[in-house]
Amino acid sequence: MLQDFVSRTVRFLLTLVFSVVALASVCATAAENSNTSESAPKNDGTMEVIGAFAKNEVVKSEIVAIPDQKKRLIMFFMGVPLLVFILVTAGLGIALGVYGKRVYVPHMICAGLSVTLAIAHAVVGIVWFYPF
Repeated sequence: MLQDFVSRTVRFLLTLVFSVVALASVCATAAENSNTSESAPKNDGTMEVIGAFAKNEVVKSEIVAIPDQKKRLIMFFMGVPLLVFILVTAGLGIALGVYGKRVYVPHMICAGLSVTLAIAHAVVGIVWFYPF
């Protein structure tokens, strides 16, 4: 009975999704046909708007404008706790696996902090130092 309900629900949802996709493609085709039927394009200022975005004005933000020495110092201050968390996680993992100590929760907390800090360290490093 539950299996019947699940299969009917799945069929209904698939039918609904396919109907929405078909309706969207019909609407897109109708919109394309109505756009191509116009003979002369109107000049309603769209070229000025596009031209404003096409300018190559490079303005450095405050995040990128930080001196390299300060960036490296911040990365160092992020890297030291990362290494400490990794070493503590490894030590707790060895204590857990080899010696059978009951340190599973602290091991997982340190592992979560290590992963979070590693992701943050990688993102900051890529944002600051990728374009070299």
